[in-house]
Amino acid sequence: MNLLQTFLNSRFWALVRKEINQILRNKQLIVLLTFPPTIQLLLYGFALNPDVHYLKLGIVDYAQTAESRGLISSLTENNTFTAQQYPKSEKELASQVELGKLTAGIVIPPEFSRDLSNGKTTNVQVLIDGVDANTAGIASGYIAQIIQQYTLQKFNPGFKLPIATQVSFLYNPGLISSWFFVPGVMGLVLTLIGTIVSSVTVIREKDTGTLEQLLMTPAAEWEILGSKIIPLFILLMGDVLLALMLGIVIFHLPFRGSFPLFIGLSGLYLIVGISVGTLLATLCQSQQQVVLTTFFTTLPMVQLSGAIAPIETMPTFFQSLSWFNPLRHYIAIVRGIILKGVGLESLWMNALMLALFAFVLLAVSIDRFRKQLS
Repeated sequence: MNLLQTFLNSRFWALVRKEINQILRNKQLIVLLTFPPTIQLLLYGFALNPDVHYLKLGIVDYAQTAESRGLISSLTENNTFTAQQYPKSEKELASQVELGKLTAGIVIPPEFSRDLSNGKTTNVQVLIDGVDANTAGIASGYIAQIIQQYTLQKFNPGFKLPIATQVSFLYNPGLISSWFFVPGVMGLVLTLIGTIVSSVTVIREKDTGTLEQLLMTPAAEWEILGSKIIPLFILLMGDVLLALMLGIVIFHLPFRGSFPLFIGLSGLYLIVGISVGTLLATLCQSQQQVVLTTFFTTLPMVQLSGAIAPIETMPTFFQSLSWFNPLRHYIAIVRGIILKGVGLESLWMNALMLALFAFVLLAVSIDRFRKQLS
């Protein structure tokens, strides 16, 4: 009890209380801590989706038989393609693809049914708009697979493959793309918000001229900096819980791991973000400058983190470079805990790298802040 009373009467608690009161009076900061993370998480969670649906398909059916109509039905029944137009000729179909009115087009030859009935190979021409390489590749694969399955079922029902495969999808049986993106976006949002808020909070002392008043207070340097970091840390932990709640409630993320471990490592990453923001604040002279510098600094972190695109798809040099990105390790931790339910036995390397980043960046930012006060 005496220890608590001593703490409440200390200069450090007085500085912390002052910082909390400033934050509570700053309505813009409260909005920044709640509104943008919510919008970003919802926007990226719904918008970032590599799956393709309802691709516009044009069909030129020269055969006009039950078999050709069955093929068309197979192409459109799973909502991957929608039959938008039935051009009269191949030339008209190519023109529609060229104008961007169709994503893909298929030309069924007149001898389609006869050749298949006689066991002959028939050629079905497929035209695909290749401007979007990802969509074009997926569309091509879907069309080839659907045509193959249709011909096997229709004309070779007894055909059996020599090797049968049984595929099981672990951790995400439904292949829900938001389960991959949302944990990455959680790290992305915490990086942007944590870095920007901490840098603006520290730089505000320069803009308002209160840094000189802090120098005159009978408080140690660690007390001044700690009074700024601790309230921000508590507020940003609220953002962690908000992002997790949105992920579970809106996107139905399965939380399979340890909640204390998730909170502990998230807190460790928040220290990294706050340290980066504090360091940038000591290097800049105004809020406008620090905001621009923060965006310039965080964008490479996001691009090399694996939040949007898997790290395995990057060139070897950037895969190696990503090991020096704390966001990469935090996203691996979040996905491992939430989706796989693993613990430190699997995530110890990422946790160790995160602790190393937190220690180094916090030490450098404190040193820079101390020199600024001096």
